[in-house]
Amino acid sequence: MTLTDFLNHGDRFAANAGARVIEVREGYARAEMAVTREHLNAGGVCQGGALFTLADLALAAVMNSHGKLTFSIESTISFLCSAVEGDVLTAEAVETHCHHKIPYLEVKVRNQCGVLVCAFTALGYRKDKDLEIDK
Repeated sequence: MTLTDFLNHGDRFAANAGARVIEVREGYARAEMAVTREHLNAGGVCQGGALFTLADLALAAVMNSHGKLTFSIESTISFLCSAVEGDVLTAEAVETHCHHKIPYLEVKVRNQCGVLVCAFTALGYRKDKDLEIDK
């Protein structure tokens, strides 16, 4: 099983939100989500939790791209532009600082026009446990 399969099938919350990992390589990951009516808040724009879920899925992919089980221990998101129904969002995650225990990562979520919707930063905690995935 690949890391992409592991996350797309194992992260049921993200899957139910319509988010999926598209690409993973060591230190980089990309996830996508189409904004549907179910993602909208009372103001008619994409709910922040949906945006966080997409960014967090890309984060999980890049954090675990070294084959070691890694969890987020701190995340910050800045909402810069609204996403609306019909938007297709792409989250690109990069490992900015690859530390053996506490990596630092950045995720940028853009719409189909390349407009930056939100920026997400996080710290992870890398455990000694290997993931049972194909590299």
